[in-house]
This record gives sequence, structure tokens and C-alpha cells, in this order.
Amino acid sequence: MANIPIIDLQTTANLPAAFAQAYGETGFAYVTGHGVPDSLIAAMFDASARFHALPLVEKMALQVDKTHRGYIPIDSSTDVTSTLAKVTKPNQSASLMLMRDDAVPIASEYLSGPNKWPDLPGFRTVAEAYTEAMTDLGNRLMRIALQACGADLTAMQAFARPTTWLRLLHYPAMPDHSPDDLYGSAPHTDFGCLTLLAQDDVGGLQVMTPAGDWIDAPRLPGSFVVNVGDMLHRMSNGALRSTPHRVINRSGRERYSCPFFYDCNVNTVVAPLPGTTSAACKPKFEPILFADFLRSQLEATYKAHQAK
Repeated sequence: MANIPIIDLQTTANLPAAFAQAYGETGFAYVTGHGVPDSLIAAMFDASARFHALPLVEKMALQVDKTHRGYIPIDSSTDVTSTLAKVTKPNQSASLMLMRDDAVPIASEYLSGPNKWPDLPGFRTVAEAYTEAMTDLGNRLMRIALQACGADLTAMQAFARPTTWLRLLHYPAMPDHSPDDLYGSAPHTDFGCLTLLAQDDVGGLQVMTPAGDWIDAPRLPGSFVVNVGDMLHRMSNGALRSTPHRVINRSGRERYSCPFFYDCNVNTVVAPLPGTTSAACKPKFEPILFADFLRSQLEATYKAHQAK
């Protein structure tokens, strides 16, 4: 943990400078002083545990569909697009995916649709409150990130209707004798902009250092583990690192985590932003439509998105 920076949103003197250093060098940081109540985080973990304790038949009734909302059972996603390892075995995790809840799907937006809610008392109320709090925090962090890479804050227009994903993950304990290439989550980089992770105290998250070594990123009470994804890496013209990470749970205990992904609108054309390039620093990436990139990633990784 000593190798991962800590950014306190209440006490760090120059947040853009601290963000630029942390995400220009490591690509991961613990973010504290974020203002999200501990009680709300605890309630979200409790709701997640109650969901995952349901009988499989009830969870499968909410199975993920092509809007990428719903239950993702174990052994149904494989990180075949990873350039960090030869991944042939599916991830050893199950999850419930909740995105922005569009009761009436927006035809012009890829993945738009309503969430699939389990019939659990208080579950939806907690998840919606948590999503609102995390969206506000994502908005705040994105403004800091843009300042950190020299981009103009007008780029926040791409986040006026952000793409948000709340994934309630459950990792079963993996036996000590399991193969080296069997992961809770295989080595990967996140494909969006910002990931804000709440995790329990079981451990298992590992981050790759700039030198290529894997280090543990255990829970730090009162913090979120925040990392940059591939789209923000492109927006910053490479200034902010999208750092590889993985999960290996050999603790002998079940692991729960609640990653929240804060991304630009799916109709955003992602390219190096004005202010991140110059005569001496040319654009390093060609423009891509975020929806097209998402589609290619989801179709390659998840059975629910593959042609039948």
C-alpha cells in the first residue's frame, strides 16, 4: 500500500497537481475525504450480500441482457481482449450490473434501458442513493482530472449525461491449488474513464507498478481505490495512465467489492482533448466513438453480447 498514493479531497493542497502526479506515475490512488457516508457504503455492501445470497434461480431470472444490465453468473465472462496475459478461463466472480436507469430506452444511445431490480426490501433505495452519491463524486474527480492534464473544463459537456455502471461483485474463495491462470478478475485495464472502487477487507486486488511488478492494494478504511481507464488515457493524450490490475482471491474467504464506473456519454467521440497536445506533443490517438469501443469490448468478453 505504501507504493499507492493517497489523495485527500479535503486536505490535499493542490488537487490537480496531486492527481497529475499520482495518475501520471502510478495510475492508481486511494481517495479519502470524499464525503460519501460510511453508512451508505456499508448499506450498499449489505444489499449486495443479500442479493448474492438469493437462490440461483432467482438471480438467473435477472440475467444480464444486451443492455448490460442484470445478473452476470460465474464462468460467463472471459477477458479475451487482455494484452497482459493469455486468458483462456472465465473470471471467477458473479455480479449484478446496474447502469443509469432509463425507464424509457433512448434509441440513439447504445445500452440505454431500465435496470433489473431484485425483489429485496430496500435494495433499490440504497442502490439509487449510492449511485447518486458516486455520480456526484465522479463528476468532481473528473473536473480535477481534466485540470490535471491541462484540458479545458468545457470537456465536461461529454459527462452531462454520463455512462455509469455500478457492479456488485462477489468472488468465491479460490483454492490454493488453483491454476496460475485462473483469476477472480484476469489482468486488464478498465475501458472507461474513472473507476471508484469500494472493497471489503478480504484483499485480492493487485496493481501493476510502472516497473511491471504486481503489488497488493488492500482496503484502506474511509477510502475508494480510484483508477483511470482507457478512455481518459486517450483524452489526456497519454498523460494519465490506465494501469493494469487483477484480482486473485486465495484468502479462503468470500470477497465482495462495489466498483462504480464513471464514463462519458456513449455518443462521445473520444480523442486527445484541447490543451493536452501542442506542437511538441502531437496527438497520440485517433478519434473513436465510445459506443463502438464499448460494443467491441462487450461482445468479445460477455456471452450475453455475443451473436447467437
